[in-house]
Amino acid sequence: MDWQEFLKGESGIRGLSSEQTETLLAALFSPEKAPLNQTQLSAHLKIEKPTVKQRLGEIYNKFSASFPELANQQGAGKLNILHTQLKQKYYQVSQPVVANQVSKLSPYPEEFRSLIEEKIRTFCGRQFVFEAFKQFITTNPCGYFTIIGDAGMGKSSIAAKYASEHKSPCYFNILVERRNRPELFLKSIRRQLIDRYQLPNSEDADLPSLLAKVAGKLTFGDRLVIVVDALDEVEQEPGENLLHLPTTLPNNVYFLLTRRPYNLGKKRLSVSPGVLVQELDLRDEKYVNDNQHDIKGYIQFVINNDSDYKNGLRNWIQTRSIADTTFVEQLTSKSENNFMYLRYVLPAIANGDYNDLDLKELPDGLPEYYQNHWVRMGMEAKPGQLMEIVLYILLEIGTPIDCEMIAGIAKEDKCDVEAVLDEWVEYLKKQKVDGQICYTIYHASFLDFLKAKREMDSKRKIFNEVNQRIAEYLEKGME
Repeated sequence: MDWQEFLKGESGIRGLSSEQTETLLAALFSPEKAPLNQTQLSAHLKIEKPTVKQRLGEIYNKFSASFPELANQQGAGKLNILHTQLKQKYYQVSQPVVANQVSKLSPYPEEFRSLIEEKIRTFCGRQFVFEAFKQFITTNPCGYFTIIGDAGMGKSSIAAKYASEHKSPCYFNILVERRNRPELFLKSIRRQLIDRYQLPNSEDADLPSLLAKVAGKLTFGDRLVIVVDALDEVEQEPGENLLHLPTTLPNNVYFLLTRRPYNLGKKRLSVSPGVLVQELDLRDEKYVNDNQHDIKGYIQFVINNDSDYKNGLRNWIQTRSIADTTFVEQLTSKSENNFMYLRYVLPAIANGDYNDLDLKELPDGLPEYYQNHWVRMGMEAKPGQLMEIVLYILLEIGTPIDCEMIAGIAKEDKCDVEAVLDEWVEYLKKQKVDGQICYTIYHASFLDFLKAKREMDSKRKIFNEVNQRIAEYLEKGME
């Protein structure tokens, strides 16, 4: 990747307009040469100097969440700071990674590396969230900040982006992998804190003790932010704070949490006086415009910059004589501010799955997308067919299982089961367990869809049949 392509990608990630991107590319035209100043940019771009100054100010604002030094710098020098920070990132991205160096180069735990990198690959916007959190940690000595939103609104991506940009200790609760219990959380965070802050005699320390030790090592202006994703997926006996999060926190220690909405009666985070708890609900009406802006930015990024899908999307748009602005506006409306919808629909359009539809006929919202795909795969026409049985086996088992076990439960040929898994690959997570490729349902929203099917279709008795086959398979294994 050359320098200019890198800058375009960084511009897309942060939602820069075409004018702002043009200005950034001109100002930082080379990684090795000094940036152009405002006077030089004015002459080069043939625009007035106040316009250059305004654009640069907007650019600094959009990059400030990634590079806090920009916000702290007063007066001149911001362009040099931005140039230096982007150069460092560019050379890190461009440098080949040796296999045995991965763990040293990665700023986050190996267990979450692939998840984080996948989440941030096409990340766009969400500056209003990062700015709110920055304000929170700037004005409070310690505390918990929780991001709330429905499935698919980008909570995990926000958590991944912050952990990646700030190299924060982090933990991602993953229900389908059973990586969602307090003891696993503590083990991971303990290891991260010990490695990062060189904490002797801490192998058995509890979280409050670890945080106290870290707080004692923080120098003036330093903060510890721990990112924890998907509290709603935590599996734990009731009675204490989720993941046994401390009720008190040392100064300069903060938690950035995410969760789906739940009833107040199920709220499980209590703190002592003096520890502030603040929530940012992505569903709140005051964030409607921010959400729509970020959704539009994501769509524009994919159709202009995503090498996997931009050509297919361009072809679909052009063959229907749709203006880019119309496509972006209508798909934004259909997405209902849900990024997961776009992660499915945009590739589907690019891959030709909707060649028989026009823009208005595309599904409205994530649940309708799932139902539309369900019908297109023939699931309604032939209830009880192998596809349905395989998905319900994955739903009922709930933990990663290999193809041979699925075939054994389904009482079908392994090759036929593999063909089904291949057809639903975008909804499944593949991982190695004890040397075997195993499968689980990828996203909580698709799990919700299947569970709703189970409730609606109970009259077809397919779930009773699947559960009976699971019981028979397990009994046979015990023999």
